Order: sequence, then structure tokens, then C-alpha cells
Amino acid sequence: MFETAAHGPITVLTMRHGKANALDIDFCEALAARFTELRASDTRAVVLTGQGRMFSAGVDLKRLSEGGADYIRAFLPALHKLYDAVFFHPKPVIAAINGHAIAGGAILATCADRRIMAERSGRIGVTEMLVGLPFPTLAFEILRFAVPPRYLPEFTLSGASYDTDEATERGWIDETTEPEELMDDAIAVAQEMAELSPSAFAQTKEQLRAAVCERLATSGAATDRTVTDLWCAPEALDGIRAYVARVLEKR
Repeated sequence: MFETAAHGPITVLTMRHGKANALDIDFCEALAARFTELRASDTRAVVLTGQGRMFSAGVDLKRLSEGGADYIRAFLPALHKLYDAVFFHPKPVIAAINGHAIAGGAILATCADRRIMAERSGRIGVTEMLVGLPFPTLAFEILRFAVPPRYLPEFTLSGASYDTDEATERGWIDETTEPEELMDDAIAVAQEMAELSPSAFAQTKEQLRAAVCERLATSGAATDRTVTDLWCAPEALDGIRAYVARVLEKR
């Protein structure tokens, strides 16, 4: 599902889950577990990337379509666990976005402390509205934390995705680089951040994310109950199946 490589104190995780690194239960749980392991390791920073021209296409809608409501009720907690493990990881996390990062894949990239995208490699954006699905609480809060407030309504309500120039302009990503230089640049940023005091970095990162924790504690459970019911509703399942037939199966 992913490969691990060490570059001195830096760990590079390369996602290799099917053609699109689509998020299903097994993949979410495996990647979350790896980030949990890295907490206790000697690793000083993590670079997360994909293979080919795909960072992650997001939630595996075909699995959702086939599994229905029962699968969705098991999947959403696994998705939350993955985002929690990456977003709240105490060490520096750099997303080396090698290609398309769509919907849940865009949110996974946004969990990182720094986002570097290869120029002309693909698009990034959250397309949930095109499928007819609301955002789980943590996914929405990650977006609220990471993207410029002026663009949050556009990103979440339009379902648009952006090329690298548009994504940089709107704050989806921090910087771009030539595709052949992506990993070198991401590792260099990771090494720079790894030289910071681990305890000071972890504490500061915790403080930066405190408002997210507060909103999760206040209303997260109630919101996620509503979101789960909406994802499992017959009209949502019809929308997922229609999107799969209209978009994914044509590819």
C-alpha cells in the first residue's frame, strides 16, 4: 500500500495503492498506523507522496457504491483516523504532491505542514459537492485551518479543482517545483524543519491546531452523526453511483 524510505532523519512514505491511491478502509487504517508508529521512532520529519501522476484521487467511490450504507458507516471512522494521524502528527509533515490530489486526497495533502506540488502535474481541489456529499467534521476543519478564509466558500461549495498556478494563487499549495525536482525539494524542506527543536515544534504545532480540537470537542460528534446519515441516505448513494458511472467508469 505504501513504500517507506529513509533519507537520514527523514522518512519518505510513497503511497502505492492501486492506480489512484484511492482511500478505502484498509488503506486509511494502514497509513494511519504508519504515522502512529513514526511518532515513537527516531524520524525527525515525514515526506508523503504518491506514484506517477497521482497523489490521491480521494475516497474510493466504487467501494462506497458497492458497499452501501454498511460500508460507509465503517469507512468514515477510518477516514477520520487517517486525517487525525496526519494532521495532528507532532513532527514536520511535507506533502510532495506529484499529481492529482482530489477530494479526500486534497484534504490528505492539506493535513501536511507544507505542501509542494510539481508544476503541470495535475489538479487539486475538493469535489465533494459534485458527488453530493457533505464534509466530515475533521475534513472540513482541516480545510478551514489550512486554506485562506476568503477562498474557503469557493473551495467547499463549488467542487472546483485547480491547476498548479491557480492552486498557488489561491493558497491550496505553498510552492511549486519542476516535477524532476519535487522529491529533492521536499526532502530539503523536511531536513530544514527537522533541524528545529522537536519539542518546541510539537508544542507550537499543537497550539496552532488548538481551535480545531476545540471545535471537534464542541460539535464534532453531533456533526459527524448528521454527515454519516447524509452519506448513507438513498439519494446520496444514488448520487455516488451516478458519479461513478458518469465520471469514473468512463476513465
